[in-house]
Amino acid sequence: MTAVASTRLAAPAAEWSAEVHRDEQALAGLADELRDLYDRSPAATPFQTYEWLRAWWGWYGTPGRLRLATVRCRGRLVAAAPLMAGVRHGFPVLVPLAAGQSDFADFLLDPVHTDGAVRHLTRALLDERGWCAVDLCEVRPGSAAHLVAAQWPRRAWRTPSSVCLELPAAGIDDVLDRLPRRTAGKMRAKLRKIDVRGITVESVPPERASDAVHVLLELHLRQWQGRPVNPEHRRERFRRHLAEAAAGMVRDGRAAVLQYRWDERLVASDLVLIGHRYVGAYLYGAIPDLRDCVDVSLMMLRQDLALARDRNRQGVSLLRGDEPYKLKWRPTPVRNERVILGRTAPAAAFAALARTRARLSDRRHHGRPGGHG
Repeated sequence: MTAVASTRLAAPAAEWSAEVHRDEQALAGLADELRDLYDRSPAATPFQTYEWLRAWWGWYGTPGRLRLATVRCRGRLVAAAPLMAGVRHGFPVLVPLAAGQSDFADFLLDPVHTDGAVRHLTRALLDERGWCAVDLCEVRPGSAAHLVAAQWPRRAWRTPSSVCLELPAAGIDDVLDRLPRRTAGKMRAKLRKIDVRGITVESVPPERASDAVHVLLELHLRQWQGRPVNPEHRRERFRRHLAEAAAGMVRDGRAAVLQYRWDERLVASDLVLIGHRYVGAYLYGAIPDLRDCVDVSLMMLRQDLALARDRNRQGVSLLRGDEPYKLKWRPTPVRNERVILGRTAPAAAFAALARTRARLSDRRHHGRPGGHG
């Protein structure tokens, strides 16, 4: 099988080229270009960084299933769709890399070349055989994927997906001012209690990030001991993926691993992903008895807000899930969408089945906590 399917298109032909890479070595070969394109893609989230995708592929990817579509203008990479071939509900589809571990799905797109890049990316995907639909389950508002869907020449479907909660990058006092006066007063008392106990926080340097993630996951599982937890968080492949991705992302300023100590004892840790616009609270862990002493979510929120301000980001995303401990801050809900791009006739049946199953799942799990917990 040829490793790369290439389509060179007119308008003018010398300026534009599009390829679909199937050889898994393509990810490593395009590393620097994908990093550069991410920097030029303002709508992209940390889940589209090269480090996140490459680490995931190394521990979860299946040889032969990579479908990395790329578009160049005058030789420069201006769009990329990191996808893989899969099967959902019995239908052959293309899905985003790392979909199961990512809160947002999207393409990379340089806005300077939006129209041409979208057109050529669309053509490259449609020319790739063996799939009936592209299934993007978690697309946030303003994503590049919405631009592709708007120009998609065949049928496309958009349906509501997960709710994400966001807070502006203000000080913790500003966030507390959103609450009823009595509640805000109680929260300020809890903050004073944290400070009196002398709990300190440090951001782990890149060379310690991998080991710090392993420790974070141990704390996470201890915290959830005896209660339901995402089963993937217990698996070695998730641990390896997260540690490897975090090491590169911390190095590049795309993530931070925060460690909280009380009398020099590590009591909690938080992995925060740093995007172009928001920082995202991805996963945390704490010793089980810490909650008896301090408000852990308040302690971490104060630090995440400070990180967002220090990095000049718009705010903090609490990512997927509307758990009560998130809702108490009165965040702004932002609804992701599931975007399905059809290629062949069976796509309509796939979209109908996917939407029906999503509605049933929503009814079944209504009111239950989600996200990364």
